[in-house]
Amino acid sequence: MASNGESRHSEVGHKSLLQSDALYQYILETSVYPREPEAMKELREVTAKHPWNLMTTSADEGQFLNMLLKLINAKNTMEIGVYTGYSLLATALALPDDGKILAMDINRENYEIGLPIIEKAGVAHKIDFREGPALPVLDQMVEDGKYHGTFDFIFVDADKDNYINYHKRLIDLVKVGGLIGYDNTLWNGSVAQPADAPMRKYVRYYRDFVMELNKALAADPRIEICMLPVGDGVTLCRRIS
Repeated sequence: MASNGESRHSEVGHKSLLQSDALYQYILETSVYPREPEAMKELREVTAKHPWNLMTTSADEGQFLNMLLKLINAKNTMEIGVYTGYSLLATALALPDDGKILAMDINRENYEIGLPIIEKAGVAHKIDFREGPALPVLDQMVEDGKYHGTFDFIFVDADKDNYINYHKRLIDLVKVGGLIGYDNTLWNGSVAQPADAPMRKYVRYYRDFVMELNKALAADPRIEICMLPVGDGVTLCRRIS
């Protein structure tokens, strides 16, 4: 177990909740990196040079998402919060050639960091990128009606203070039997810490929003849930009604 004075793992996108950095490195070197597609490796290394690289999906979570999408035979998906596109690329590589991803982010500049790699991987045609806030787009889709129950998988890794608002809309858009994945639901482990525990300002600010979401998901009768300690915590919600 790492001591309090020991520096945390320097891996890009590292958000592992494992107490042992050596164990996390073992997972990466034994299971993740040897099987990581070349395009994802390239995008991970490019993202490492970006000042906000902590925002990226970790490599082990990318591997998990890629396999999950294959297991459920996903074809029509959505991603809210793209950053440089590591999880988006993991999704695009998992979908069939005629698969689709509606991808939304407020910052196209970050997306364009990864776009050349996504294009080189031959999967850019699967992505419909929309720059701007996701809520107005979701409201229009819900109002339209024809998008209800049409998405196999939806991944949310965006503004934590809107997760509840996203859920209220996404539950209508995902199909019965489909999945919604909410990222960062263990939020740096802060959800299990006392409210007065020392933590970074951004961690403290979003902590209550994440905890509110977790309680709401646990009480929602329309879904089955599974909270996994992968990356910074990801909660899978399977719509059952």
